[in-house]
Amino acid sequence: MSRERPILVAGNTGQLARCLVGAARRRATALVSAGRPELDLTRPEALAQVIEAHAPRAIVNAAAYTAVDKAEAEPALAMAVNRDGAGALAAAAARLGVPFIHVSTDYVFDGRKEAPYREEDAPFALGIYGRSKLEGEAAVADAYSAGVILRTSWVYSPFGQNFVTTMLRLAATREKVGVVDDQHGAPTAASDLADAILDLAERLSEQPRDRDTGGIYHLAAAGETTWHGFAAAIFAGWARRGHRVPILEPITTAQYPTAAQRPANSRLDCSKIARTFGLRLPPWQSSLERCLDELVLAQAEVQA
Repeated sequence: MSRERPILVAGNTGQLARCLVGAARRRATALVSAGRPELDLTRPEALAQVIEAHAPRAIVNAAAYTAVDKAEAEPALAMAVNRDGAGALAAAAARLGVPFIHVSTDYVFDGRKEAPYREEDAPFALGIYGRSKLEGEAAVADAYSAGVILRTSWVYSPFGQNFVTTMLRLAATREKVGVVDDQHGAPTAASDLADAILDLAERLSEQPRDRDTGGIYHLAAAGETTWHGFAAAIFAGWARRGHRVPILEPITTAQYPTAAQRPANSRLDCSKIARTFGLRLPPWQSSLERCLDELVLAQAEVQA
């Protein structure tokens, strides 16, 4: 299959889509990202025409409704994007016969398991967002059995709103910050995820026999922590770079009520994707340091 044909990414403003664009540029890989209004997951009937116009050699769905709490009040929109739109993208990829990679979430689990979750563990979403992503997984699998579904966790980057940028915003405005210390998971850098996705897309487009390995895989950073532990690492790294940081206090989930329940255990066992494709992400601590360096550089450029 010609390498001149681009990888098509659904989504262009989200942190993963932006990291995919950056990773492709560094690799000199042909990639096109498309979002609304050109590619709108709430209009699945129009997706096929847009996709076929790009003639991609692989499709990555990095678009999603990700407002976890807001989804409780907007279930129809969450389902339209995360279920119906995802299924329509997979169906379009199936018609073209090109690899399809769909990004899902740890929120498909209820977090009651004590060990890291494996792909074969029964999912049970606690809220609308998780349910919409779980139903999206089913829609993708029904539309295209060769599609690859990647569940990941706690994604962050220098871009947009995520836990890292939120903590740094609070660091600049508050003397004290309380962060939940009884939810466990693996903070995953969107840049690491993007590199792995491009590696996988290249392999699937160049080696069609590997498309027999469609299905669900877990892919998150190595290591684990709590949200409080993540915040402590963020603030420590920020302080080392000469910035003021607030006092950090551990709190419980019960002390920080939200519209949607979060799983207490978001840890994902990533051994299957390592065995099948040789993909492993770096430890979350080293990737966080790189993200903080990028934020310092971006801040300096703004101030220059």
